[in-house]
Amino acid sequence: MDTKQLLRDMIRIRRVEETLADVYRDEQEMRTPVHFSIGQEAAAVGVCAALRREDLAYSSHRCHAQYLAKGGDLFAMVAELYGKEDGCTHGRGGSVHLIDPAAGFGASSAILGEMLSVATGAAWAAALRGTGEVVATFFGDGAAEEGVFHESLNFAMVRQVPVVFVCENNGYSLSSPLDLRQPAGTTITGWARGYGMPARRVDGNDVVAVHQAAEQAVAWCRAGNGPYFLELETYRWREHVGPNWDYDVDHRTRAEVESWLARCPIRRATELLRQRHPDIDQQVAHWEKESDDEVQQAITKAKLSPFPRVETLLDGAYGR
Repeated sequence: MDTKQLLRDMIRIRRVEETLADVYRDEQEMRTPVHFSIGQEAAAVGVCAALRREDLAYSSHRCHAQYLAKGGDLFAMVAELYGKEDGCTHGRGGSVHLIDPAAGFGASSAILGEMLSVATGAAWAAALRGTGEVVATFFGDGAAEEGVFHESLNFAMVRQVPVVFVCENNGYSLSSPLDLRQPAGTTITGWARGYGMPARRVDGNDVVAVHQAAEQAVAWCRAGNGPYFLELETYRWREHVGPNWDYDVDHRTRAEVESWLARCPIRRATELLRQRHPDIDQQVAHWEKESDDEVQQAITKAKLSPFPRVETLLDGAYGR
Protein backbone atom coordinates (compact mmCIF):
# COMPACT_ATOMS: atom_id res chain seq x y z
CA MET A 1 0.00 0.00 0.00
CA ASP A 2 1.06 3.57 -0.67
CA THR A 3 2.73 5.13 2.38
CA LYS A 4 0.62 8.27 1.93
CA GLN A 5 -2.54 6.23 2.44
CA LEU A 6 -1.07 4.64 5.56
CA LEU A 7 -0.29 8.12 6.88
CA ARG A 8 -3.75 9.39 6.02
CA ASP A 9 -5.37 6.49 7.85
CA MET A 10 -3.24 7.12 10.96
CA ILE A 11 -4.12 10.81 10.94
CA ARG A 12 -7.82 10.00 10.71
CA ILE A 13 -7.64 7.66 13.71
CA ARG A 14 -5.55 10.14 15.72
CA ARG A 15 -7.91 13.08 15.06
CA VAL A 16 -10.98 10.96 15.80
CA GLU A 17 -9.60 9.74 19.12
CA GLU A 18 -8.19 13.08 20.24
CA THR A 19 -11.54 14.74 19.51
CA LEU A 20 -13.45 12.02 21.33
CA ALA A 21 -11.07 12.30 24.30
CA ASP A 22 -11.73 16.04 24.57
CA VAL A 23 -15.50 15.67 24.21
CA TYR A 24 -15.57 12.76 26.66
CA ARG A 25 -13.73 14.80 29.29
CA ASP A 26 -15.47 18.12 28.75
CA GLU A 27 -19.11 17.14 28.16
CA GLN A 28 -19.45 14.03 30.34
CA GLU A 29 -22.18 12.62 28.06
CA MET A 30 -20.37 9.43 27.05
CA ARG A 31 -20.49 7.18 30.10
CA THR A 32 -18.75 4.11 28.69
CA PRO A 33 -15.15 3.45 29.77
CA VAL A 34 -12.80 4.41 26.93
CA HIS A 35 -9.36 3.01 26.10
CA PHE A 36 -7.66 5.20 23.51
CA SER A 37 -4.92 4.05 21.12
CA ILE A 38 -3.40 7.52 20.70
CA GLY A 39 0.26 6.93 19.86
CA GLN A 40 -0.30 3.34 18.70
CA GLU A 41 -1.95 4.03 15.32
CA ALA A 42 0.76 2.42 13.20
CA ALA A 43 -0.02 -1.03 14.60
CA ALA A 44 -3.68 -1.03 13.58
CA VAL A 45 -3.17 0.72 10.25
CA GLY A 46 -0.13 -1.28 9.17
CA VAL A 47 -1.74 -4.64 9.90
CA CYS A 48 -5.28 -3.93 8.67
CA ALA A 49 -3.94 -2.53 5.39
CA ALA A 50 -2.53 -6.01 4.71
CA LEU A 51 -5.95 -7.64 5.14
CA ARG A 52 -8.73 -8.05 2.62
CA ARG A 53 -12.22 -6.82 3.44
CA GLU A 54 -13.46 -10.40 3.83
CA ASP A 55 -10.67 -11.21 6.29
CA LEU A 56 -11.67 -10.87 9.93
CA ALA A 57 -10.09 -8.77 12.66
CA TYR A 58 -10.71 -9.11 16.39
CA SER A 59 -9.53 -6.78 19.13
CA SER A 60 -9.49 -6.13 22.84
CA HIS A 61 -10.69 -3.25 25.02
CA ARG A 62 -8.36 -0.84 23.14
CA CYS A 63 -10.22 -1.35 19.88
CA HIS A 64 -11.14 1.98 18.20
CA ALA A 65 -8.05 2.05 16.00
CA GLN A 66 -8.48 -1.50 14.70
CA TYR A 67 -12.20 -0.96 14.11
CA LEU A 68 -11.57 2.16 12.02
CA ALA A 69 -8.49 0.77 10.24
CA LYS A 70 -10.51 -2.28 9.17
CA GLY A 71 -13.21 -0.04 7.69
CA GLY A 72 -15.69 0.12 10.56
CA ASP A 73 -18.45 2.73 10.41
CA LEU A 74 -17.36 5.86 12.31
CA PHE A 75 -20.86 7.10 13.08
CA ALA A 76 -21.88 3.68 14.41
CA MET A 77 -18.81 3.71 16.69
CA VAL A 78 -19.47 7.22 18.00
CA ALA A 79 -23.16 6.46 18.53
CA GLU A 80 -22.12 3.38 20.51
CA LEU A 81 -19.97 5.54 22.78
CA TYR A 82 -23.07 7.65 23.47
CA GLY A 83 -25.10 4.50 24.18
CA LYS A 84 -27.48 5.15 21.28
CA GLU A 85 -29.67 2.76 19.30
CA ASP A 86 -27.74 3.56 16.10
CA GLY A 87 -24.53 2.34 17.70
CA CYS A 88 -22.82 -0.70 16.23
CA THR A 89 -24.13 -2.82 19.12
CA HIS A 90 -27.29 -0.72 19.54
CA GLY A 91 -25.97 1.11 22.57
CA ARG A 92 -25.46 -2.06 24.61
CA GLY A 93 -21.73 -2.61 24.32
CA GLY A 94 -20.04 0.75 24.65
CA SER A 95 -16.48 1.57 23.64
CA VAL A 96 -15.05 -1.87 24.35
CA HIS A 97 -17.60 -3.95 22.41
CA LEU A 98 -17.51 -2.92 18.75
CA ILE A 99 -18.57 -4.96 15.73
CA ASP A 100 -18.95 -4.38 12.00
CA PRO A 101 -19.44 -7.60 10.01
CA ALA A 102 -19.67 -5.70 6.70
CA ALA A 103 -16.13 -4.40 7.23
CA GLY A 104 -14.76 -7.69 8.49
CA PHE A 105 -14.43 -6.48 12.07
CA GLY A 106 -15.49 -9.54 14.03
CA ALA A 107 -15.72 -8.15 17.55
CA SER A 108 -13.85 -6.67 20.47
CA SER A 109 -14.13 -7.44 24.16
CA ALA A 110 -13.11 -6.04 27.53
CA ILE A 111 -12.25 -9.50 28.89
CA LEU A 112 -8.48 -9.76 28.80
CA GLY A 113 -7.36 -12.15 26.08
CA GLU A 114 -10.88 -13.34 25.22
CA MET A 115 -10.64 -12.64 21.49
CA LEU A 116 -7.50 -14.77 21.16
CA SER A 117 -9.58 -17.93 21.38
CA VAL A 118 -12.48 -16.50 19.37
CA ALA A 119 -10.15 -15.46 16.54
CA THR A 120 -8.42 -18.83 16.60
CA GLY A 121 -11.79 -20.53 16.30
CA ALA A 122 -12.84 -18.24 13.45
CA ALA A 123 -9.59 -19.01 11.64
CA TRP A 124 -10.14 -22.74 12.14
CA ALA A 125 -13.61 -22.36 10.62
CA ALA A 126 -12.11 -20.50 7.65
CA ALA A 127 -9.58 -23.29 7.18
CA LEU A 128 -12.31 -25.92 7.24
CA ARG A 129 -14.34 -23.97 4.67
CA GLY A 130 -11.28 -23.62 2.47
CA THR A 131 -12.29 -20.12 1.40
CA GLY A 132 -8.91 -18.49 1.95
CA GLU A 133 -9.77 -15.96 4.66
CA VAL A 134 -7.15 -14.89 7.19
CA VAL A 135 -7.99 -13.77 10.73
CA ALA A 136 -6.00 -11.22 12.74
CA THR A 137 -6.36 -10.76 16.47
CA PHE A 138 -4.98 -7.76 18.38
CA PHE A 139 -4.09 -7.89 22.07
CA GLY A 140 -1.72 -6.26 24.53
CA ASP A 141 1.35 -7.52 26.37
CA GLY A 142 -0.75 -8.11 29.48
CA ALA A 143 -2.93 -10.63 27.64
CA ALA A 144 0.20 -12.64 26.81
CA GLU A 145 0.30 -13.59 30.50
CA GLU A 146 -3.16 -15.16 30.36
CA GLY A 147 -3.64 -18.91 29.96
CA VAL A 148 -5.81 -18.38 26.88
CA PHE A 149 -2.79 -16.88 25.09
CA HIS A 150 -0.84 -20.11 25.37
CA GLU A 151 -3.87 -22.31 24.72
CA SER A 152 -4.70 -20.40 21.55
CA LEU A 153 -1.15 -20.43 20.19
CA ASN A 154 -0.83 -24.12 20.91
CA PHE A 155 -4.16 -24.96 19.23
CA ALA A 156 -3.39 -22.73 16.23
CA MET A 157 -0.12 -24.56 15.64
CA VAL A 158 -1.60 -28.02 16.14
CA ARG A 159 -4.43 -27.29 13.68
CA GLN A 160 -2.35 -25.02 11.43
CA VAL A 161 -5.06 -22.35 11.27
CA PRO A 162 -4.64 -19.05 9.36
CA VAL A 163 -4.50 -16.59 12.24
CA VAL A 164 -2.10 -13.68 12.69
CA PHE A 165 -1.53 -12.99 16.38
CA VAL A 166 -0.73 -9.27 16.80
CA CYS A 167 0.66 -8.28 20.19
CA GLU A 168 0.64 -4.50 20.64
CA ASN A 169 3.34 -4.37 23.30
CA ASN A 170 3.07 -0.93 24.88
CA GLY A 171 5.10 -1.96 27.92
CA TYR A 172 2.32 -1.75 30.49
CA SER A 173 -0.48 -3.91 31.79
CA LEU A 174 -2.67 -1.17 33.24
CA SER A 175 0.06 0.46 35.40
CA SER A 176 2.47 -2.47 35.78
CA PRO A 177 5.60 -2.27 33.59
CA LEU A 178 6.76 -5.29 31.64
CA ASP A 179 9.97 -5.85 33.61
CA LEU A 180 8.04 -6.37 36.84
CA ARG A 181 5.70 -8.94 35.28
CA GLN A 182 7.77 -11.17 33.06
CA PRO A 183 10.98 -13.15 33.72
CA ALA A 184 14.25 -11.54 32.73
CA GLY A 185 15.74 -12.88 29.52
CA THR A 186 12.39 -13.82 27.99
CA THR A 187 10.30 -12.11 25.33
CA ILE A 188 6.74 -12.51 24.13
CA THR A 189 8.08 -13.28 20.67
CA GLY A 190 10.24 -15.96 22.24
CA TRP A 191 7.18 -17.51 23.86
CA ALA A 192 5.49 -17.72 20.45
CA ARG A 193 8.58 -19.30 18.91
CA GLY A 194 8.48 -21.86 21.69
CA TYR A 195 5.38 -23.29 20.02
CA GLY A 196 7.25 -23.56 16.72
CA MET A 197 5.43 -20.56 15.33
CA PRO A 198 7.14 -18.06 12.99
CA ALA A 199 7.35 -14.80 14.91
CA ARG A 200 8.76 -11.31 14.37
CA ARG A 201 9.40 -8.39 16.68
CA VAL A 202 8.84 -5.10 14.86
CA ASP A 203 9.08 -1.38 15.63
CA GLY A 204 5.38 -0.75 16.14
CA ASN A 205 5.73 2.99 15.56
CA ASP A 206 7.09 2.51 12.03
CA VAL A 207 3.98 2.03 9.91
CA VAL A 208 5.95 0.93 6.85
CA ALA A 209 7.82 -1.75 8.81
CA VAL A 210 4.57 -2.91 10.42
CA HIS A 211 2.82 -3.11 7.06
CA GLN A 212 5.65 -5.05 5.43
CA ALA A 213 5.74 -7.52 8.33
CA ALA A 214 1.96 -7.87 8.24
CA GLU A 215 1.96 -8.55 4.50
CA GLN A 216 4.48 -11.35 5.04
CA ALA A 217 2.44 -12.76 7.94
CA VAL A 218 -0.87 -12.64 6.03
CA ALA A 219 0.69 -14.21 2.93
CA TRP A 220 2.12 -17.00 5.10
CA CYS A 221 -1.30 -17.73 6.60
CA ARG A 222 -3.19 -17.44 3.31
CA ALA A 223 -0.85 -19.97 1.71
CA GLY A 224 -1.96 -22.57 4.25
CA ASN A 225 1.22 -22.55 6.33
CA GLY A 226 -0.51 -22.07 9.67
CA PRO A 227 -0.38 -19.15 12.13
CA TYR A 228 2.08 -16.26 12.40
CA PHE A 229 3.01 -14.03 15.34
CA LEU A 230 3.85 -10.31 15.33
CA GLU A 231 5.02 -8.39 18.37
CA LEU A 232 4.77 -4.65 17.75
CA GLU A 233 6.65 -2.45 20.19
CA THR A 234 4.68 0.74 20.74
CA TYR A 235 3.37 3.04 23.47
CA ARG A 236 0.04 4.53 24.49
CA TRP A 237 0.21 8.23 25.24
CA ARG A 238 -2.85 8.57 27.46
CA GLU A 239 -3.91 6.76 30.63
CA HIS A 240 -4.90 3.10 30.54
CA VAL A 241 -8.60 3.94 30.61
CA GLY A 242 -9.87 7.48 30.13
CA PRO A 243 -9.02 10.64 28.21
CA ASN A 244 -6.27 12.09 30.39
CA TRP A 245 -2.48 11.96 30.64
CA ASP A 246 -1.10 9.89 33.53
CA TYR A 247 2.58 10.74 33.91
CA ASP A 248 1.89 12.31 37.30
CA VAL A 249 0.57 9.19 39.05
CA ASP A 250 3.88 7.46 39.85
CA HIS A 251 4.01 4.49 37.48
CA ARG A 252 5.62 6.33 34.57
CA THR A 253 7.46 9.62 34.27
CA ARG A 254 6.86 12.58 32.03
CA ALA A 255 10.35 12.05 30.56
CA GLU A 256 9.41 8.51 29.57
CA VAL A 257 6.19 9.66 27.90
CA GLU A 258 7.99 12.48 26.06
CA SER A 259 10.64 10.06 24.78
CA TRP A 260 7.83 8.17 23.07
CA LEU A 261 6.12 11.33 21.85
CA ALA A 262 9.33 11.95 19.91
CA ARG A 263 8.78 8.59 18.20
CA CYS A 264 5.28 9.53 17.06
CA PRO A 265 4.31 7.22 14.17
CA ILE A 266 2.56 10.05 12.30
CA ARG A 267 5.56 12.35 12.58
CA ARG A 268 7.92 9.60 11.44
CA ALA A 269 5.82 8.74 8.40
CA THR A 270 5.49 12.43 7.52
CA GLU A 271 9.24 12.93 7.71
CA LEU A 272 9.81 9.89 5.53
CA LEU A 273 7.40 11.15 2.89
CA ARG A 274 8.74 14.70 2.94
CA GLN A 275 11.86 13.51 1.13
CA ARG A 276 9.77 12.52 -1.92
CA HIS A 277 6.72 14.74 -1.48
CA PRO A 278 7.67 18.31 -0.55
CA ASP A 279 3.99 19.22 -0.26
CA ILE A 280 3.23 16.54 2.33
CA ASP A 281 2.74 19.06 5.16
CA GLN A 282 -0.06 20.74 3.24
CA GLN A 283 -1.66 17.37 2.60
CA VAL A 284 -1.37 16.47 6.28
CA ALA A 285 -3.13 19.69 7.21
CA HIS A 286 -5.89 18.90 4.71
CA TRP A 287 -6.31 15.36 6.06
CA GLU A 288 -6.45 16.69 9.63
CA LYS A 289 -9.20 19.15 8.71
CA GLU A 290 -11.04 16.46 6.77
CA SER A 291 -10.91 14.10 9.74
CA ASP A 292 -11.94 16.81 12.20
CA ASP A 293 -15.01 17.59 10.11
CA GLU A 294 -15.90 13.92 9.78
CA VAL A 295 -15.79 13.17 13.50
CA GLN A 296 -17.65 16.37 14.40
CA GLN A 297 -20.43 15.39 12.01
CA ALA A 298 -20.54 11.92 13.57
CA ILE A 299 -20.78 13.43 17.07
CA THR A 300 -23.58 15.79 16.06
CA LYS A 301 -25.53 12.98 14.43
CA ALA A 302 -24.94 10.62 17.37
CA LYS A 303 -26.30 13.14 19.85
CA LEU A 304 -29.53 13.29 17.85
CA SER A 305 -29.82 9.52 17.69
CA PRO A 306 -32.41 7.93 20.04
CA PHE A 307 -31.54 5.83 23.04
CA PRO A 308 -32.62 2.17 22.93
CA ARG A 309 -36.27 1.66 23.92
CA VAL A 310 -36.85 0.09 27.33
CA GLU A 311 -38.94 -2.72 25.84
CA THR A 312 -35.88 -3.85 23.83
CA LEU A 313 -33.69 -4.09 26.94
CA LEU A 314 -33.32 -7.88 26.76
CA ASP A 315 -32.95 -8.12 22.98
CA GLY A 316 -29.85 -10.14 22.21
CA ALA A 317 -29.67 -11.62 25.69
CA TYR A 318 -29.22 -15.37 26.08
CA GLY A 319 -32.44 -17.20 25.32
CA ARG A 320 -34.09 -14.29 23.54
